[in-house]
Amino acid sequence: MASTAALTTSSLLRRSRALRGHVFPKPLPNPSSINLARPPPALLRPRRFMCRNAASGNEEAAAKAAAKIADTGAPTIFDKIIAKEIPSTIVYEDDKVLAFQDVNPQAPVHILVIPKMRDGLTQLGKAEPRHAEVLGHLLFAAKLVAEKEGIVDGFRVVINNGPEACQSVYHLHLHVLGGRQLKWPPG
Repeated sequence: MASTAALTTSSLLRRSRALRGHVFPKPLPNPSSINLARPPPALLRPRRFMCRNAASGNEEAAAKAAAKIADTGAPTIFDKIIAKEIPSTIVYEDDKVLAFQDVNPQAPVHILVIPKMRDGLTQLGKAEPRHAEVLGHLLFAAKLVAEKEGIVDGFRVVINNGPEACQSVYHLHLHVLGGRQLKWPPG
């Protein structure tokens, strides 16, 4: 009983919510210790709470359906985001890649990094020697995004390849995940 007395109301609340699948980001630093000339990145980005979900049958079905039309050349949702036909929260852009927040985040920081030109690169398994430069640039851009988001000391880069990996958009993309303790194995 003495150990429970030491628990604060907020720590009990955190524990009960954590048991229901809610994930809480690290607490913000003590305000008196913040250098206002250069605030930490965690203070600059909005805090997002998320709920972790395992891949469901619906996600698997959607991935299998998307695979059937993968190589038709039809515009993907990412092509529409690149063309600014669909709004997104862009966090990085250069002449070759675009990075934006995932609308269904699986971590407090979840950014998608995509090549602006698909050029037949619908998935990593379809990569050819001519794609080597853009593949390297995507990884470098992922590192830049991690720096910008304040997670460079702990982040994961994921590429889903094909329906068995639940790839649902056939325009190669990297998931940059961080902002919490990531577990291993991931799947």
